[in-house]
Amino acid sequence: MKIKSLPIHGAYEVQYTNISDDRGTFKRLFCSDELKEKISNKQIVQTNLSETSHKGSIRGMHYQKYPKSEIKLIHCIQGSVFDVMVDLRESSKTFLQWYGLELSAYKNNMVVIPEGCAHGFQSLSNNTKLIYFHTEFYEPEYESGIHYDDKLINIDWPLDVEYISERDRGHKFLQKNYKGLKI
Repeated sequence: MKIKSLPIHGAYEVQYTNISDDRGTFKRLFCSDELKEKISNKQIVQTNLSETSHKGSIRGMHYQKYPKSEIKLIHCIQGSVFDVMVDLRESSKTFLQWYGLELSAYKNNMVVIPEGCAHGFQSLSNNTKLIYFHTEFYEPEYESGIHYDDKLINIDWPLDVEYISERDRGHKFLQKNYKGLKI
């Protein structure tokens, strides 16, 4: 694994290394030894699979509030997505900044999204699959989100929005006096 810092404070891109032979390939998706400092020595407690059928679909922008804030590690195992994080941490030097990168099976990469950042993605191809590793259990009462098209953030989505759930379409817009999340 090669790990590099991203412009959002505490975010990283992990570049996987495949081991290949005549049978195919092998890669280690998660190693607590190599990633422990990047995930604040927290444990991975939940793993999820997201499958998105249609190119142009957006899922997001989701996060969990304190005390159930979570670090997310996201890897694309099929297709490609434009993966986005928005820093909502009140004391962060990158507060209200967003960053997006392509995750794809071809690029063989993963992103580490710190606590206090909203996360979402847009499918760049049909039939995408993402694996999510979480440092906190899903807790519906702590779940929240921001609108994917919030003008205060102004995410530059690469494709026209083709599909988005009613739930995600219903996330609120941030107000100009938004103070941020405590972590």
